[in-house]
Amino acid sequence: MNDPRTTVVVITHNRRPELLRTLASLRALPEAPGVIVTDNGSQDGTAEEVARLYPEVTLLTPGRNLGAVGRNLAVEHVHSPYVAFCDDDTWWEPGSLRHAADVLDPRPRLAAVTARIVVEPSGEEDPVVAELRDSPLPGPDWLPGPALGSFLAAATVMRTDAFRSVGGFHPGLWLGGEEELLATDLLRRGWWLSYVPELLIHHAALGRPGQHRAADPGPAEHPLVHLAAPPLDPRRTPDRRTGAHGPPRPGLTAGFAQAAAGLPWVLRQRAPVPRPLEARIRTLELARRTSAARRYVG
Repeated sequence: MNDPRTTVVVITHNRRPELLRTLASLRALPEAPGVIVTDNGSQDGTAEEVARLYPEVTLLTPGRNLGAVGRNLAVEHVHSPYVAFCDDDTWWEPGSLRHAADVLDPRPRLAAVTARIVVEPSGEEDPVVAELRDSPLPGPDWLPGPALGSFLAAATVMRTDAFRSVGGFHPGLWLGGEEELLATDLLRRGWWLSYVPELLIHHAALGRPGQHRAADPGPAEHPLVHLAAPPLDPRRTPDRRTGAHGPPRPGLTAGFAQAAAGLPWVLRQRAPVPRPLEARIRTLELARRTSAARRYVG
C-alpha cells in the first residue's frame, strides 16, 4: 500500500500536542507518505519532541515564524510529484492521498484537489464544504469535481511543479489570503483547481466548526490580495475586497493594517487579473455573499 507519489507538508507554531497527534495519524497511513514539518519558531519544545518521537520526519527549524512561507521552505525538500498540505490540527483519511494522486496523474492541467472536511470529534461536515460542493464556476468536462477559484491549504493535494511554477505562497501576506493569491497565479497560467468529495480530511477545530480562523481576514476581505491582483479596468473593482457590503467584521481591521504595511511590495509587483479570470472571481463572490460558511474559499 505504500505510495511514494505524495509528500505531506505541515507547518506549526507552539502547538506541540496537536502536531504530535497529527504526526501519529500520518505515520499510520497505508500510503506511508514522506512528511516534512516546518516548525515556525515554536518555544514549547515542539522541535525536540518531533525529533525524538518521529525521526523519520524531515524537520525544518528556520528559527522564526515564517507563516505560510514555512510551506515554501518545506516544498523545497519535496521530491515527489505531489504535495499534500496539512495543518497541525488536520489529518488525512487513509486512502485519500492515494486517491488524490490517482486523480491528478491523468490530468496534467489539474493543479490541485481539495478534500471534504469533517470536524472532530463530532464528525460533522465543516460548513465551508458547502461552498466547495456548490461552486458556481464552470469547468472542463475532465475535471473530477466542481471547479474552484481557490483552495484550503489545510485540505489540499497539489502538483509540486504547479506550486513551484508560481513561486509558492507570497511572503508579503504571511497568513491570511495567501491561498487566494496563489490560486489566482495558478489560474492566470491556465491551471485548474477542483473539489473532490471522495477525498477526506479530519479537522480538530477549536470552538464551533468553521470558526478556527474567524479572527483572520479571509481572502475576500484581504486588501493586499486585491491590490496585488487588481482587475484590468479599475472601474470594475468589486466591493468584495473592501468590505463595502455587509456589517463590519473584526478581520477587516487586521486586513487593512496589513495592507498599509504591505503597500511597497504590492506596488512593485502588482499584476492585473485578466478579464475572464476577474469574471470568475466576481461569480464566486456573488455566491459567497449568501453563504453561511466562513468567507475563506474563492
